[in-house]
Amino acid sequence: MSTAATAPAPSTDVLPVRKVPLDRPFVWLRLGWRDFTRTPWASLLHGLVIAAGGAVILAAGFEHWYLLPGAFSGFVLVGPILATGLYEQSRLLSRGKRPTFADAMHAWRRGTRPLVWLGLLLAVAGTLWVLVSAGLFALFVKTPIEDARGFLRYVVRAQGDFVFVMWLAAGGLGAALVFAATAVSPPLLLGRIVTLRSAILTSVRAVGENPLALALWATLIMLATAVSIATAMVGFIVTVPVLGHATWHAYRDLVDTSAVPLRY
Repeated sequence: MSTAATAPAPSTDVLPVRKVPLDRPFVWLRLGWRDFTRTPWASLLHGLVIAAGGAVILAAGFEHWYLLPGAFSGFVLVGPILATGLYEQSRLLSRGKRPTFADAMHAWRRGTRPLVWLGLLLAVAGTLWVLVSAGLFALFVKTPIEDARGFLRYVVRAQGDFVFVMWLAAGGLGAALVFAATAVSPPLLLGRIVTLRSAILTSVRAVGENPLALALWATLIMLATAVSIATAMVGFIVTVPVLGHATWHAYRDLVDTSAVPLRY
């Protein structure tokens, strides 16, 4: 963990956060891989579930192409909450315990009310983005597109198209806001007794205090997601658990929770 000084929180709603070196995300990935190898079966099951969900979206996209761009990006938006069981595994490993699949399931059943609300907010955000995205393409794209392959051809050929640029800008802004709000808030809500407001504000502050390191972390997540999609979702089987475990270590590095009670 970084030995950098803890930055004072501006209000009682925001927990103190630490500044970390620029290359710290690579350490989180290494620790995430370590946790993955220590709990392989439960971790792989998380990845399989996410990969299956992505495959279902891809299959639906071949029939309803206009839902494909929003559905994929909305699917990614809810990713942080889908890794709840992985956070629990890393939490137990950090305490010297041997987590099981039952422990991962218990984390979902135990799901605190703020964590449930965060999941609902992300689901709503993802659904709204699917609708907005589908509306943009249905109303403004004049290029004939009949299926997912046609959409992919449009993406490759029409980067200068105003609607495509607007869609990318809106999606990028939304993704950045969600990333700032969820960079550390899900594992924080799982591990400590804090309010949803406090968790989100702390997450935003952690990103604000470490813009370069967290930008690198976001880039690594996007690259892993792109590779996973490019492999017809198969890559998610490994990338999801590694990133989920790594996110727990990012939270432990970035947030000083010494004054906040544990959630058992």
